[in-house]
Amino acid sequence: MKILVTGAAGFIGFHLAEKLTSLGHAVIGIDNINDYYDVNLKYARLNHSGIKREEIHYGKKAKSSLIPSYCFIKLDLIDRENLFTLFDNEKFDCVCNMAAQAGVRYSLENPHAYIESNISGFLNILEVCRQQTIKHLVFASSSSVYGNNEKVPFSVLDNVERPVSLYAATKRSNELMAYTYSHLFGIPATGLRFFTVYGPWGRPDMAYYKFAAAIFNNKPIEIYNNGDMLRDFTYIDDIIKGVIAVIEHIPNHSPPLTLYNLGNSRPEKLPDFIETLEKALGRKAEKKYMGMQAGDVPVTMADIEKTSRELGWEPKTSINEGLKLFTKWFFEYNENNI
Repeated sequence: MKILVTGAAGFIGFHLAEKLTSLGHAVIGIDNINDYYDVNLKYARLNHSGIKREEIHYGKKAKSSLIPSYCFIKLDLIDRENLFTLFDNEKFDCVCNMAAQAGVRYSLENPHAYIESNISGFLNILEVCRQQTIKHLVFASSSSVYGNNEKVPFSVLDNVERPVSLYAATKRSNELMAYTYSHLFGIPATGLRFFTVYGPWGRPDMAYYKFAAAIFNNKPIEIYNNGDMLRDFTYIDDIIKGVIAVIEHIPNHSPPLTLYNLGNSRPEKLPDFIETLEKALGRKAEKKYMGMQAGDVPVTMADIEKTSRELGWEPKTSINEGLKLFTKWFFEYNENNI
Protein backbone atom coordinates (compact mmCIF):
# COMPACT_ATOMS: atom_id res chain seq x y z
CA MET A 1 0.00 0.00 0.00
CA LYS A 2 0.92 3.66 -0.22
CA ILE A 3 0.59 5.01 3.31
CA LEU A 4 0.75 8.52 4.75
CA VAL A 5 2.21 8.77 8.25
CA THR A 6 1.65 12.13 9.93
CA GLY A 7 3.90 13.08 12.83
CA ALA A 8 6.72 11.13 11.16
CA ALA A 9 9.42 13.05 13.05
CA GLY A 10 7.69 12.22 16.32
CA PHE A 11 8.27 9.22 18.56
CA ILE A 12 5.52 6.85 17.39
CA GLY A 13 5.32 8.14 13.82
CA PHE A 14 9.06 7.67 13.28
CA HIS A 15 8.97 4.04 14.43
CA LEU A 16 5.79 3.37 12.45
CA ALA A 17 7.19 4.75 9.19
CA GLU A 18 10.32 2.61 9.45
CA LYS A 19 8.34 -0.54 10.27
CA LEU A 20 5.87 -0.02 7.42
CA THR A 21 8.66 0.35 4.87
CA SER A 22 10.33 -2.82 6.20
CA LEU A 23 7.05 -4.64 5.44
CA GLY A 24 7.12 -3.46 1.83
CA HIS A 25 4.78 -0.47 1.95
CA ALA A 26 5.56 2.85 0.28
CA VAL A 27 5.46 5.57 2.93
CA ILE A 28 5.36 9.34 2.86
CA GLY A 29 5.89 10.95 6.23
CA ILE A 30 4.93 14.50 7.12
CA ASP A 31 5.64 16.60 10.22
CA ASN A 32 5.80 20.30 11.00
CA ILE A 33 8.87 19.73 13.22
CA ASN A 34 7.68 22.21 15.85
CA ASP A 35 9.77 23.15 18.87
CA TYR A 36 7.54 21.70 21.60
CA TYR A 37 10.66 19.74 22.50
CA ASP A 38 14.22 19.67 21.11
CA VAL A 39 14.00 19.69 17.31
CA ASN A 40 17.47 18.13 17.14
CA LEU A 41 15.95 14.87 18.38
CA LYS A 42 13.31 15.06 15.66
CA TYR A 43 15.94 15.64 12.99
CA ALA A 44 18.03 12.80 14.46
CA ARG A 45 15.07 10.43 14.08
CA LEU A 46 14.66 11.48 10.46
CA ASN A 47 18.38 11.09 9.88
CA HIS A 48 18.14 7.53 11.24
CA SER A 49 15.60 6.92 8.45
CA GLY A 50 17.94 8.41 5.84
CA ILE A 51 16.32 11.85 5.64
CA LYS A 52 19.09 14.45 5.77
CA ARG A 53 18.38 17.68 7.64
CA GLU A 54 19.84 19.87 4.91
CA GLU A 55 17.47 18.33 2.37
CA ILE A 56 14.32 19.17 4.35
CA HIS A 57 12.46 22.20 3.00
CA TYR A 58 8.86 23.13 3.71
CA GLY A 59 6.44 21.55 1.24
CA LYS A 60 9.20 19.74 -0.66
CA LYS A 61 9.74 15.99 -0.84
CA ALA A 62 12.99 14.67 0.66
CA LYS A 63 13.91 11.13 -0.33
CA SER A 64 15.52 8.72 2.11
CA SER A 65 19.09 7.68 1.32
CA LEU A 66 18.58 4.43 3.25
CA ILE A 67 14.99 3.38 2.53
CA PRO A 68 14.01 3.57 -1.16
CA SER A 69 10.29 3.44 -0.39
CA TYR A 70 10.33 6.35 2.08
CA CYS A 71 10.01 10.09 1.53
CA PHE A 72 9.47 12.94 4.00
CA ILE A 73 7.81 16.33 3.60
CA LYS A 74 7.89 19.10 6.19
CA LEU A 75 4.23 20.11 6.31
CA ASP A 76 1.74 21.36 8.88
CA LEU A 77 -1.70 19.77 9.09
CA ILE A 78 -3.30 23.19 9.34
CA ASP A 79 -1.85 24.03 5.91
CA ARG A 80 -4.97 22.88 4.09
CA GLU A 81 -3.91 23.92 0.60
CA ASN A 82 -0.64 21.99 0.60
CA LEU A 83 -2.21 19.03 2.39
CA PHE A 84 -4.92 18.71 -0.26
CA THR A 85 -2.32 19.05 -3.03
CA LEU A 86 -0.30 16.24 -1.45
CA PHE A 87 -3.33 13.94 -1.42
CA ASP A 88 -4.21 14.86 -5.02
CA ASN A 89 -0.69 13.96 -6.13
CA GLU A 90 -0.07 10.79 -4.11
CA LYS A 91 -3.41 8.89 -3.96
CA PHE A 92 -2.86 7.24 -0.57
CA ASP A 93 -4.49 3.92 0.31
CA CYS A 94 -4.24 4.46 4.06
CA VAL A 95 -3.61 7.36 6.44
CA CYS A 96 -1.98 6.87 9.84
CA ASN A 97 -2.49 10.12 11.74
CA MET A 98 0.07 10.09 14.56
CA ALA A 99 0.52 13.88 14.54
CA ALA A 100 -0.73 15.86 17.51
CA GLN A 101 0.24 18.51 19.97
CA ALA A 102 1.09 16.16 22.82
CA GLY A 103 1.41 16.61 26.57
CA VAL A 104 -1.13 17.04 29.34
CA ARG A 105 0.81 19.64 31.32
CA TYR A 106 1.73 21.81 28.35
CA SER A 107 -1.97 22.12 27.48
CA LEU A 108 -2.40 24.18 30.65
CA GLU A 109 0.12 26.71 29.35
CA ASN A 110 -0.52 26.83 25.61
CA PRO A 111 -4.12 25.75 24.90
CA HIS A 112 -4.33 27.30 21.43
CA ALA A 113 -1.63 24.95 20.11
CA TYR A 114 -3.93 22.01 20.92
CA ILE A 115 -6.93 23.46 19.13
CA GLU A 116 -4.91 24.31 16.02
CA SER A 117 -3.11 20.97 15.73
CA ASN A 118 -5.46 18.44 17.30
CA ILE A 119 -8.80 19.93 16.19
CA SER A 120 -8.22 22.04 13.07
CA GLY A 121 -5.44 19.80 11.81
CA PHE A 122 -7.49 16.66 12.36
CA LEU A 123 -10.49 18.23 10.62
CA ASN A 124 -8.29 18.78 7.56
CA ILE A 125 -7.29 15.10 7.66
CA LEU A 126 -10.95 14.05 7.81
CA GLU A 127 -11.91 16.36 4.97
CA VAL A 128 -9.14 15.21 2.68
CA CYS A 129 -9.89 11.55 3.47
CA ARG A 130 -13.53 12.18 2.56
CA GLN A 131 -12.66 13.78 -0.75
CA GLN A 132 -10.04 11.17 -1.71
CA THR A 133 -11.96 8.06 -0.58
CA ILE A 134 -9.20 6.66 1.63
CA LYS A 135 -9.51 2.93 2.37
CA HIS A 136 -8.65 3.31 6.07
CA LEU A 137 -7.90 6.15 8.47
CA VAL A 138 -5.99 5.04 11.56
CA PHE A 139 -5.57 7.77 14.16
CA ALA A 140 -3.90 8.19 17.52
CA SER A 141 -6.15 8.81 20.47
CA SER A 142 -4.97 8.55 24.08
CA SER A 143 -5.66 6.88 27.41
CA SER A 144 -6.09 10.42 28.73
CA VAL A 145 -9.69 10.35 27.44
CA TYR A 146 -10.58 8.17 30.44
CA GLY A 147 -9.89 11.05 32.84
CA ASN A 148 -10.39 10.16 36.49
CA ASN A 149 -12.27 6.98 35.65
CA GLU A 150 -12.66 5.08 38.92
CA LYS A 151 -13.41 1.79 37.16
CA VAL A 152 -10.25 -0.15 36.26
CA PRO A 153 -9.13 -1.47 33.92
CA PHE A 154 -10.27 1.15 31.41
CA SER A 155 -12.53 -0.28 28.70
CA VAL A 156 -13.42 1.26 25.34
CA LEU A 157 -17.03 0.81 26.49
CA ASP A 158 -16.54 3.13 29.48
CA ASN A 159 -18.01 6.62 29.68
CA VAL A 160 -15.35 9.11 28.64
CA GLU A 161 -17.22 12.40 28.80
CA ARG A 162 -15.26 13.95 31.67
CA PRO A 163 -11.73 14.77 30.46
CA VAL A 164 -9.51 16.46 33.05
CA SER A 165 -7.17 18.24 30.61
CA LEU A 166 -7.58 20.13 27.35
CA TYR A 167 -5.28 17.59 25.69
CA ALA A 168 -7.67 14.81 26.70
CA ALA A 169 -10.63 16.87 25.48
CA THR A 170 -9.04 17.29 22.05
CA LYS A 171 -8.34 13.55 21.76
CA ARG A 172 -11.92 12.71 22.69
CA SER A 173 -13.03 15.32 20.16
CA ASN A 174 -11.01 13.48 17.52
CA GLU A 175 -12.93 10.30 18.26
CA LEU A 176 -16.26 12.11 17.98
CA MET A 177 -15.24 13.90 14.79
CA ALA A 178 -14.12 10.61 13.24
CA TYR A 179 -17.42 9.00 14.24
CA THR A 180 -19.35 11.79 12.54
CA TYR A 181 -17.36 11.49 9.31
CA SER A 182 -17.68 7.71 9.35
CA HIS A 183 -21.42 8.03 9.86
CA LEU A 184 -21.96 10.71 7.21
CA PHE A 185 -19.46 9.67 4.55
CA GLY A 186 -18.65 6.03 5.27
CA ILE A 187 -14.96 6.66 6.00
CA PRO A 188 -13.47 3.50 7.59
CA ALA A 189 -11.64 4.74 10.68
CA THR A 190 -9.95 3.24 13.73
CA GLY A 191 -8.92 5.19 16.82
CA LEU A 192 -6.12 3.90 19.06
CA ARG A 193 -6.01 4.82 22.72
CA PHE A 194 -2.29 4.61 23.55
CA PHE A 195 -1.21 4.01 27.14
CA THR A 196 2.09 5.70 28.23
CA VAL A 197 4.34 4.68 25.36
CA TYR A 198 8.07 4.46 26.11
CA GLY A 199 11.27 3.26 24.49
CA PRO A 200 14.24 4.32 22.32
CA TRP A 201 13.90 7.66 20.50
CA GLY A 202 11.18 8.62 23.01
CA ARG A 203 9.77 12.03 23.91
CA PRO A 204 11.82 14.14 26.35
CA ASP A 205 8.65 15.54 27.94
CA MET A 206 7.56 12.09 29.16
CA ALA A 207 8.20 11.23 32.81
CA TYR A 208 10.46 8.23 32.17
CA TYR A 209 12.68 10.29 29.83
CA LYS A 210 12.80 13.24 32.23
CA PHE A 211 13.71 10.86 35.06
CA ALA A 212 16.53 9.34 32.99
CA ALA A 213 17.86 12.76 31.97
CA ALA A 214 17.81 14.04 35.57
CA ILE A 215 19.53 10.92 36.93
CA PHE A 216 22.07 11.05 34.08
CA ASN A 217 22.88 14.69 34.97
CA ASN A 218 22.88 14.13 38.76
CA LYS A 219 19.78 16.25 39.29
CA PRO A 220 16.74 15.43 41.44
CA ILE A 221 13.68 13.87 39.83
CA GLU A 222 10.24 15.33 40.56
CA ILE A 223 7.74 12.68 41.66
CA TYR A 224 4.12 13.82 41.56
CA ASN A 225 1.36 12.76 43.95
CA ASN A 226 4.16 11.68 46.29
CA GLY A 227 4.71 8.65 44.08
CA ASP A 228 1.22 7.24 44.59
CA MET A 229 0.69 6.59 40.88
CA LEU A 230 0.00 3.57 38.70
CA ARG A 231 0.99 3.77 35.03
CA ASP A 232 0.38 1.34 32.20
CA PHE A 233 3.78 1.71 30.51
CA THR A 234 3.72 0.19 27.01
CA TYR A 235 6.88 -0.47 25.00
CA ILE A 236 7.11 1.15 21.57
CA ASP A 237 7.62 -2.10 19.60
CA ASP A 238 4.41 -3.51 21.08
CA ILE A 239 2.55 -0.34 20.16
CA ILE A 240 3.81 -0.48 16.57
CA LYS A 241 2.76 -4.12 16.23
CA GLY A 242 -0.69 -3.05 17.36
CA VAL A 243 -0.88 -0.25 14.79
CA ILE A 244 0.27 -2.63 12.03
CA ALA A 245 -2.41 -5.15 13.04
CA VAL A 246 -5.05 -2.41 12.88
CA ILE A 247 -4.12 -1.10 9.42
CA GLU A 248 -5.37 -4.16 7.59
CA HIS A 249 -8.29 -4.75 9.98
CA ILE A 250 -10.67 -2.34 8.28
CA PRO A 251 -14.03 -1.78 10.02
CA ASN A 252 -16.92 -3.06 7.88
CA HIS A 253 -19.88 -2.31 10.15
CA SER A 254 -22.04 0.81 10.13
CA PRO A 255 -20.71 3.35 10.84
CA PRO A 256 -17.28 1.95 9.99
CA LEU A 257 -15.46 3.24 13.05
CA THR A 258 -13.96 1.35 15.96
CA LEU A 259 -11.74 2.06 18.96
CA TYR A 260 -9.03 -0.04 20.58
CA ASN A 261 -6.90 0.24 23.69
CA LEU A 262 -3.19 -0.35 23.10
CA GLY A 263 -1.74 -0.75 26.57
CA ASN A 264 0.36 -3.13 28.61
CA SER A 265 -2.57 -3.96 30.93
CA ARG A 266 -0.08 -4.50 33.77
CA PRO A 267 0.40 -1.09 35.41
CA GLU A 268 3.54 -0.31 37.37
CA LYS A 269 3.69 1.44 40.72
CA LEU A 270 5.72 4.58 40.10
CA PRO A 271 8.29 3.87 42.87
CA ASP A 272 8.87 0.37 41.41
CA PHE A 273 9.24 1.83 37.92
CA ILE A 274 11.82 4.34 39.17
CA GLU A 275 13.75 1.57 40.92
CA THR A 276 13.82 -0.46 37.69
CA LEU A 277 15.02 2.61 35.78
CA GLU A 278 17.76 3.22 38.38
CA LYS A 279 18.99 -0.34 37.92
CA ALA A 280 18.96 0.01 34.12
CA LEU A 281 20.93 3.28 34.34
CA GLY A 282 23.25 1.98 37.04
CA ARG A 283 22.65 5.11 39.11
CA LYS A 284 20.50 6.17 42.04
CA ALA A 285 18.01 9.02 41.79
CA GLU A 286 17.71 11.96 44.15
CA LYS A 287 13.97 12.26 44.70
CA LYS A 288 11.85 15.36 45.17
CA TYR A 289 8.26 14.57 46.09
CA MET A 290 5.51 16.82 44.79
CA GLY A 291 1.73 17.12 45.01
CA MET A 292 -0.66 16.08 42.27
CA GLN A 293 -0.30 18.10 39.08
CA ALA A 294 -3.39 19.67 37.48
CA GLY A 295 -4.71 17.58 34.60
CA ASP A 296 -2.95 14.42 35.79
CA VAL A 297 -4.59 11.18 36.92
CA PRO A 298 -3.42 8.69 39.57
CA VAL A 299 -4.09 5.47 37.62
CA THR A 300 -4.03 4.24 34.03
CA MET A 301 -4.74 0.62 33.14
CA ALA A 302 -5.88 -0.76 29.81
CA ASP A 303 -8.54 -3.40 29.26
CA ILE A 304 -7.22 -5.04 26.08
CA GLU A 305 -9.76 -7.89 25.83
CA LYS A 306 -11.32 -6.46 22.65
CA THR A 307 -7.92 -5.69 21.12
CA SER A 308 -6.66 -9.19 21.81
CA ARG A 309 -9.83 -10.89 20.62
CA GLU A 310 -10.25 -8.94 17.38
CA LEU A 311 -6.62 -8.30 16.43
CA GLY A 312 -4.75 -11.14 18.13
CA TRP A 313 -2.55 -8.48 19.76
CA GLU A 314 -0.90 -8.65 23.16
CA PRO A 315 2.10 -6.73 24.51
CA LYS A 316 5.20 -8.89 24.95
CA THR A 317 7.86 -6.58 26.40
CA SER A 318 8.45 -6.57 30.17
CA ILE A 319 9.28 -3.32 31.94
CA ASN A 320 12.76 -4.66 32.76
CA GLU A 321 13.51 -5.50 29.13
CA GLY A 322 11.94 -2.29 27.81
CA LEU A 323 13.87 0.00 30.15
CA LYS A 324 17.16 -1.77 29.37
CA LEU A 325 16.57 -1.13 25.67
CA PHE A 326 15.60 2.49 26.35
CA THR A 327 18.62 3.23 28.56
CA LYS A 328 21.00 1.58 26.07
CA TRP A 329 19.70 3.97 23.40
CA PHE A 330 19.65 6.89 25.87
CA PHE A 331 23.34 6.54 26.71
CA GLU A 332 24.32 6.17 23.05
CA TYR A 333 22.25 9.16 21.95
CA ASN A 334 23.53 11.45 24.71
CA GLU A 335 27.15 10.43 24.20
CA ASN A 336 26.84 11.33 20.52
CA ASN A 337 24.84 14.54 20.98
CA ILE A 338 26.33 16.38 23.97
